[in-house]
Amino acid sequence: MRLVSLIAALGLATLLPACTQTSNFVETTSSVTSVVPAAVRTSNVTLVQITGQGVGGINAATPYSSKAIQAALPGFTTDSIQTAVEMTTENAIGAFNSDGFQVLQIFKSGDGRIRTVHGVTHHLSGPNGERIGMTFAEVGTRRSDCRIGKELWRGMAICSARGVANVQLVYAIPQFTGPWDQLPPDNQLRGAAIQRILWTPAS
Repeated sequence: MRLVSLIAALGLATLLPACTQTSNFVETTSSVTSVVPAAVRTSNVTLVQITGQGVGGINAATPYSSKAIQAALPGFTTDSIQTAVEMTTENAIGAFNSDGFQVLQIFKSGDGRIRTVHGVTHHLSGPNGERIGMTFAEVGTRRSDCRIGKELWRGMAICSARGVANVQLVYAIPQFTGPWDQLPPDNQLRGAAIQRILWTPAS
């Protein structure tokens, strides 16, 4: 089993940088988000497109199994992983591209289907062109579409993608020091950068 760990550091819950096969997140600092253009921080390579209907070939009818997920994502391999979600740590299926980099994390629902999919590399695109590494201001996310994260995602902003209620953007907020039960001021939120893109089958 591959292990994916999430660190909740004091003052800023952030995800590990892309340095191994099991950790492909974008490390964000205030200098990166405020100075470096989005084209440098993100990618023009799209391995998977996330929409309201699904993630690549994964949709609401896809069973939670390695075989079904590989069939929905030609060229990808899968492996068992353990990773942190907002409230706890869970076993999941990781989907890896041909180079062995983790692209997706797939979680199981109680009925044996897929509960949610996390996009965890900048080589994917959200429903409005969102990419990991883009800032809150660049995406144009509205504060009213966001809430503050809890537990393992403490200090993160969790926001609905524009016009797509079942896709969420998880933002790391540079230099956020609390209070932990509310979003920071707008001027600080604008520099937050996407760390994960989440898809949940529409009910």
